[in-house]
Amino acid sequence: MISIVDYGMGNLKSVQKALKYIGANSKITSDQCEIEKSEAIILPGVGAFPEAMKNLKKRNLDKVLKKEAESGKPFMGICLGMQLLFDIGEEIEECEGLGLIPGKITKLYGDIKIPHMGWNNLIIDKQCKILEDVAENSYVYFVHSFYGELKSKENLNAYSTYGEINIPAVVSKDNVYGAQFHPEKSGDIGIGMLKNFVKIIA
Repeated sequence: MISIVDYGMGNLKSVQKALKYIGANSKITSDQCEIEKSEAIILPGVGAFPEAMKNLKKRNLDKVLKKEAESGKPFMGICLGMQLLFDIGEEIEECEGLGLIPGKITKLYGDIKIPHMGWNNLIIDKQCKILEDVAENSYVYFVHSFYGELKSKENLNAYSTYGEINIPAVVSKDNVYGAQFHPEKSGDIGIGMLKNFVKIIA
């Protein structure tokens, strides 16, 4: 069973629908015991970083998620959920994240349309399990106004170029994975990545 974390923000049903499509059992939950008992965790998210962290803390989910990730359980953050994996977010006000991926979340800049919305290609920097069989220049669907600045390139797996910025699109550290885009809205490519995540559990 995969826990899809419910903290009041995110496309929970669309993620669950995508998992059901590939035959994976999942449950939308904010129950700490269920999250602890699950085989893997997906943290989706849409909205503002500080509000998301406030909601996680209000439900005491921040500590549970960190503990489960640090135990080695497969963990995937999607869109805002990926950003919450970082140490710090600079949206609205500086705010501490979950601290699972070293780096900070900062605002997109330059002569570009913000938010970055629509399809963009993936440039693969370093393979990881969720990128298995994903071809170079595959297109995925983004919606975001902030992006990750990694402390170490070691955690970068794939990026997309937008204006002058190389946006980390897939990041990882050990059993923790993050996708800045929406796999559940990215057609066969995104479905393939979710299948790869499910394979890790098996």
